[in-house]
This record gives sequence, C-alpha cells and structure tokens, in this order.
Amino acid sequence: MRVSPWLPVLLILALGAYLLPNWQPKFELVPQQPQPQISAKLPNTLPEATQALFKKVRPATVRVESLDPRTREAGIGTGFFISETGQVLTAYHVVSLGTLFQVSTLDGKSYRAKVTAFDARADVALLEVQGRGPFPFLPLAARAPRVGETVLAVGNSGGDFLQPRRGKLLRLGAAAARADFPQGTLEMNAPLAPGDSGGPIIDGLGKAIGVVSYISVDSSGITRRSYAVPVVDGDNLITALRTGEKRDTPVLGIELDSFHSGLIEPAGGVIARVVRGSPADRAGLLGGEYDANSNLTKLGDVITTVGGRRTRDANEVITALRSGEVGDTVTIGYLRGKQPRETRITLVARASLPNLPGE
Repeated sequence: MRVSPWLPVLLILALGAYLLPNWQPKFELVPQQPQPQISAKLPNTLPEATQALFKKVRPATVRVESLDPRTREAGIGTGFFISETGQVLTAYHVVSLGTLFQVSTLDGKSYRAKVTAFDARADVALLEVQGRGPFPFLPLAARAPRVGETVLAVGNSGGDFLQPRRGKLLRLGAAAARADFPQGTLEMNAPLAPGDSGGPIIDGLGKAIGVVSYISVDSSGITRRSYAVPVVDGDNLITALRTGEKRDTPVLGIELDSFHSGLIEPAGGVIARVVRGSPADRAGLLGGEYDANSNLTKLGDVITTVGGRRTRDANEVITALRSGEVGDTVTIGYLRGKQPRETRITLVARASLPNLPGE
C-alpha cells in the first residue's frame, strides 16, 4: 500500500470528534492513529454469500479525505465509483468543509479529486477523480428497495479500510429527528459509525441503493439505527448530479437557539446569533445577548412564521426555510420581546456564509 501523502498534514490538523446529543457526527474527523493497512482478507463473521458480495463490490468503494488548509478542517469519509470514468458518489457533508480532496482505492492508489455537483439538502455529492480509468464501479439500482431485505455497507469507520457492515432494511422514507438532516431516508440496523458516511448501501444483487448519511446512537455510544439517502438510477437526484447541478441549502444567516426554541410563550424559533453581513443582519434581526462569560443575558428575536407558515421551534423554522430555494424572498414574522414584527428576506446559498455553523 502506498501511504497517503496527506496523512501527516491531516493528523496535524485533526480537530477531534464533535458529538451532538443522541446523534453521531455525520463524518469522522481524522483519528490520531496510524493509517490502517489494506487487508485483502475477508471477515469470517459474514455468511458465505455476503462474503462473495463484499469481495465483488469492495474494489468500487473508496476512502475520501477532505482538507481545507485555511480553516484547518480535515476529515475522512467513504465513497464509491458510479462510472468507469471516475465519478465518485459520497455524502455532501464529507466534502462540504474541504477545498482539497483525495480518493484512495483498494489497490493502494491515491487520486486527487474535485467536487463537480452536489445537493446539500439531500446530503449527496459527486466527485470527479483526476486519474486515468477505467475504474471498477457500482451500478445503481433501477428499483426502490424493499423493507426487510439484507443490505451491505462498506466503510472506513473505527480505523478500518473499506470493511463491511451488514444489516436489515427497516423502513423507507424515514423522517430525521432534526430538520437539518436529510429526510425520506432508508433506515437500517447496520452497525455504522463515523467514517462510513458517504459509503454505499448495497442490495443482494450488488446494486447501490443508498448513500450513508447519518446514524443515531444511544447514551453509551452504541449505534441504534443508521440512515442512507436512497438513490435510483435515472431519478431526479442522480440525473441532476450527473449534469453538474449544484444545489445548496437556502439560509437567512442565523444560528438558532435549540435549548430555548419552542419553550417560550408564544413558541417559536429563538435566534442565538446573526451572521454579520448576512441577509438576516441586513434585515435587522437580532440574536441573543451574552455576558463576558458567554452566559445568555437576553433572548434574541423569536421567529414565529416563515412565508406565512407557523413555526413553533427551531426545527420548524429550518423545515420552512428549506422548502424554499436560493433566491426566494420570504416573509419572516418574529417577536422582539412581546412586540410582533415582520420583514422580507431573500434566501442565499449556505456556502456564501462560511461563518454560519448551521441553520
């Protein structure tokens, strides 16, 4: 195996894992450990048929490394070839913070890559490998999957390199508990973990039916459920990616207060912070006030409607905003203290506000 030339840089820039309550981060920041060796040995815990399937599909899967030297963000995820010319499908959050990308394959080769298309709300991105093919690739399923079928994932979690995770498909069209995660996903009991994000979910015929997006964990860190964005050959999502479309998330430029949102009267999405120079800032929306120790001393504005739609907490605000498109102008109803106010704001692309941690 050729050792990745990025590894020393990535290890230096590693920031450590960031955990959200009851949710595992969507991708794994680079672990402080040596790069794992590629093993051709198959796990003996898999049934014979699954081992054969894993051996067949594994060469088409890759490790994806993302790096932004300016912000010191670095991370590792998974991806898979969907064409012999070098198109790699992965999760958008794996590459959203990076500017430099590298793809490592089972045969020990590493290639530079660039993002050619993405859909931020669906959490899917397409990379183009800068190397000479043909590359082994996974065909996309031509049908929707069936609940109860056994599925196989291949990923890079836990220091592994392109190892299998097996489970059952439990539900179609699953709704995430958080509005900033993709909705309408495949729910599985496959034991996925950070580092598997962006990897394929494969059916018994060796077809890719989904892209790993996020997982739910219990208080002890054990995976409860894992979720993947469904992909079907020729559907609107895949067609848009292959034609180079870049669909970013529409935002106002606010950070919401998840602790107080929905708990005040009347209920609404409480603004914690407004990004300077953002549309929300120009419209005069205000975030919370804090003392020298970062303790909240005064609540920010409370968003109660978006485009005439009642919003009772932060999740409902995000859902309403994401139902629009970049460039749409929406009417925001809000409270400042007890005084109702209203303003019109044009939504902008999430990528245009690099100082926005989440909306």
